[in-house]
Amino acid sequence: MYKEYKMNPRKDKNPMPSQDPKVRAHNFEEVAQGYTAEMAIDEAKRCIGCPNKPCVAHCPVNINIPDFIHEVALGNFEKAYEIISQSSSLPAVCGRVCPQETQCEKKCTRGVAPGSEPVAIGRLERFVADYHNAHAEDKPIEIKKNSHKVAVIGSGPSGLTCAGDLAKKGYDVTVFEALHLAGGVLVYGIPEFRLPKAIVQKEVDGLKKLGVKVETNMVIGRVITIDELQKEYGFEAIFIGSGAGLPNFLGIPGENLNGVYSANEFLTRTNLMKAYRPDSNTPIEHAKRVAVVGGGNVAMDAARCALRLGAEHVYVVYRRSLTELPARQEEVHHAMEEGIDFSTLLRNPVEICGDETGLVNKMKIEVMELGEPDASGRRRPVGTGKYEELDVDCVIISIGTSPNPLIKHTTEGLETNPHGCIITKGESGLTSRPHVYAGGDAVTGAATVILAMGAGKHAAKAIDEEIMGSK
Repeated sequence: MYKEYKMNPRKDKNPMPSQDPKVRAHNFEEVAQGYTAEMAIDEAKRCIGCPNKPCVAHCPVNINIPDFIHEVALGNFEKAYEIISQSSSLPAVCGRVCPQETQCEKKCTRGVAPGSEPVAIGRLERFVADYHNAHAEDKPIEIKKNSHKVAVIGSGPSGLTCAGDLAKKGYDVTVFEALHLAGGVLVYGIPEFRLPKAIVQKEVDGLKKLGVKVETNMVIGRVITIDELQKEYGFEAIFIGSGAGLPNFLGIPGENLNGVYSANEFLTRTNLMKAYRPDSNTPIEHAKRVAVVGGGNVAMDAARCALRLGAEHVYVVYRRSLTELPARQEEVHHAMEEGIDFSTLLRNPVEICGDETGLVNKMKIEVMELGEPDASGRRRPVGTGKYEELDVDCVIISIGTSPNPLIKHTTEGLETNPHGCIITKGESGLTSRPHVYAGGDAVTGAATVILAMGAGKHAAKAIDEEIMGSK
């Protein structure tokens, strides 16, 4: 397909330069340092330019991956950025936190052959976005406005993507964010060492240049309702991308003790409210022995933050084995390098114990074993009746989240499922309320950044078709 250069036959990816584990375990600076231009070109030349593009079909926002990689191989980094930007509003974010290994890279032809790794698509996307941010000159963006107003609730990945796509089509878009900074989970949930907040702000600023208005400290359902947005403020369509910020708990004795956090609270205090800074006034536990309950990416983030906040020992307590951990392999690998203790896998908490002052001092856990596969396809954990105790002074619960019920309770006719997730009609994201769309974690429950972006993209297309079709 591409003949301007010689293909690179090497089987393994170019490794990602990163901070030394012993150093990074004590700071919040970004772990992965990014490819150099030479590494990016070398890696890009591993792509064979498949005519059927299986990687594109498995990208939730359908980035033209072979074409952008082709431009990287030629050293045309800005051209590569233009190709990515046609599909993605947040390339610098996705290049860092998107689980490419289970999506585009999983289907890469180079990864099919025994002993061969897929092309490092995510690392190349990050390189291209970072190169653009470092070298591009700000130019006025001219967009022909169409006089139609759309409201977007939530400034996380789905909301920002929906807003960006509609703004590019000329819509007057206003994003309403409950917190004091735009970015949603990108600013309150994902730590600085995985996703620097300056990068998120850069992406938000890019949307503002497209004409997107961002209103912060706007809790929809409390400050203003969806009905009011439609009837009093004249928004012709509304997209709900309010995420899933309501934490789940275990329902075991001792969860109300001092020193027990939801991962949401712990990470919000750390990331959004900058509790890790020496001069911060944000209260947070600087514990010495921490147990993080859960095995997903959020659990890894919480464990690694606790370590950086001064913990001497951090346990990951998860009721299945290492094979079943839902977190990205890269995050687990980094956590292990940094000294996080995974010896408490196949363990399930049954009680959190405290001292006479109400502070956590122990956690009782049951030893588990794996039985037959359950509905998820993973082997089901079964209790053995054997118990152990962990000496801990902080417990962080990271077992999932649900959508906040505020919008549901203040919006008549908005249908949700038993888990509180908004019910939508297919890919368009249309809800049971006319002209109201939804996507991302508010619909699916806690999922990935890129899936939320895909939902925002589909909803923007449906909103445009509805408004322009009706006109």
